Amino acid sequence: MTKSIHTDEMRELCNWLKSQRKAQNLTMRDLSERIGKPHSFIQKIEQGERRLDVVEFIWYCKSLSIDPFVGMKLIIDLSK
Repeated sequence: MTKSIHTDEMRELCNWLKSQRKAQNLTMRDLSERIGKPHSFIQKIEQGERRLDVVEFIWYCKSLSIDPFVGMKLIIDLSK
Protein backbone atom coordinates (compact mmCIF):
# COMPACT_ATOMS: atom_id res chain seq x y z
CA MET A 1 0.00 0.00 0.00
CA THR A 2 1.28 3.45 -0.93
CA LYS A 3 1.58 6.04 1.79
CA SER A 4 -1.39 8.36 1.41
CA ILE A 5 0.81 11.44 1.16
CA HIS A 6 2.17 10.23 -2.21
CA THR A 7 -1.09 9.56 -4.02
CA ASP A 8 -2.97 11.32 -6.79
CA GLU A 9 -5.85 11.77 -4.36
CA MET A 10 -3.72 13.58 -1.78
CA ARG A 11 -2.11 15.81 -4.42
CA GLU A 12 -5.54 16.71 -5.78
CA LEU A 13 -6.84 17.48 -2.29
CA CYS A 14 -3.85 19.70 -1.50
CA ASN A 15 -4.24 21.52 -4.83
CA TRP A 16 -7.94 22.04 -4.12
CA LEU A 17 -7.25 23.45 -0.64
CA LYS A 18 -4.57 25.75 -2.03
CA SER A 19 -6.86 27.00 -4.80
CA GLN A 20 -9.62 27.68 -2.27
CA ARG A 21 -7.21 29.73 -0.15
CA LYS A 22 -5.98 31.69 -3.15
CA ALA A 23 -9.54 32.30 -4.40
CA GLN A 24 -10.15 34.12 -1.11
CA ASN A 25 -6.95 36.16 -1.54
CA LEU A 26 -5.51 34.71 1.65
CA THR A 27 -1.82 34.18 2.24
CA MET A 28 -0.57 31.07 3.96
CA ARG A 29 0.09 33.26 7.00
CA ASP A 30 -3.50 34.54 6.97
CA LEU A 31 -4.82 31.00 6.93
CA SER A 32 -2.39 29.82 9.58
CA GLU A 33 -3.68 32.54 11.90
CA ARG A 34 -7.27 31.46 11.26
CA ILE A 35 -6.45 27.84 12.01
CA GLY A 36 -4.20 28.66 14.93
CA LYS A 37 -1.26 26.71 13.55
CA PRO A 38 2.21 27.84 12.45
CA HIS A 39 2.73 29.06 8.88
CA SER A 40 4.82 25.95 8.21
CA PHE A 41 1.72 23.78 8.81
CA ILE A 42 -0.02 25.33 5.79
CA GLN A 43 3.14 25.37 3.70
CA LYS A 44 3.90 21.68 4.25
CA ILE A 45 0.33 20.68 3.42
CA GLU A 46 0.19 22.74 0.23
CA GLN A 47 3.58 21.44 -0.91
CA GLY A 48 2.59 17.84 -0.25
CA GLU A 49 5.12 17.33 2.54
CA ARG A 50 2.52 16.69 5.22
CA ARG A 51 -0.84 14.99 5.15
CA LEU A 52 -3.95 16.03 7.01
CA ASP A 53 -5.87 13.82 9.34
CA VAL A 54 -9.65 14.03 9.23
CA VAL A 55 -9.94 16.51 12.09
CA GLU A 56 -7.27 18.81 10.64
CA PHE A 57 -9.02 18.63 7.25
CA ILE A 58 -12.27 19.79 8.86
CA TRP A 59 -10.44 22.65 10.65
CA TYR A 60 -8.81 23.65 7.38
CA CYS A 61 -12.16 23.70 5.55
CA LYS A 62 -13.94 25.55 8.36
CA SER A 63 -11.18 28.18 8.37
CA LEU A 64 -11.79 28.73 4.66
CA SER A 65 -15.60 28.46 5.01
CA ILE A 66 -15.65 25.69 2.40
CA ASP A 67 -17.58 22.43 2.35
CA PRO A 68 -15.33 19.50 3.31
CA PHE A 69 -17.64 17.15 1.40
CA VAL A 70 -16.52 18.77 -1.86
CA GLY A 71 -12.92 17.84 -1.08
CA MET A 72 -13.95 14.35 -0.04
CA LYS A 73 -15.85 13.93 -3.32
CA LEU A 74 -12.67 14.80 -5.22
CA ILE A 75 -10.90 11.95 -3.45
CA ILE A 76 -13.76 9.51 -3.98
CA ASP A 77 -14.01 10.35 -7.69
CA LEU A 78 -10.27 9.80 -8.19
CA SER A 79 -10.40 6.49 -6.33
CA LYS A 80 -12.89 4.89 -8.74
